[in-house]
Amino acid sequence: MSTKIVQINFKFTGARAEYEKENEPYAQPIADIPGLRWKVWIINEDQNEAGGIYLFDSDAAVQAFMNGPIVAELKGFPTLSIKAFDVIEGLSKVTRAPLAEVQKV
Repeated sequence: MSTKIVQINFKFTGARAEYEKENEPYAQPIADIPGLRWKVWIINEDQNEAGGIYLFDSDAAVQAFMNGPIVAELKGFPTLSIKAFDVIEGLSKVTRAPLAEVQKV
């Protein structure tokens, strides 16, 4: 089984604090997604862009996520960009990527 990365970006409006507060209710449901090892929340306030980097266990987990309710809700953003990538595990291990760490809250 090889790991997969999903990168999601979109434009947002408002202040960072407001964005973070609005997204608090989504953190635990995202953490509970089957096959998700972790998500890093990302934001670029200067560009009003936010999103996340997700590490999944498999293609099947990515497909289930892509067809699920969280991505369906994100599709309301007109600037939505979703990209899936294979992880190059050998090189990533050299650069200390936390591929083997499963973090559950």
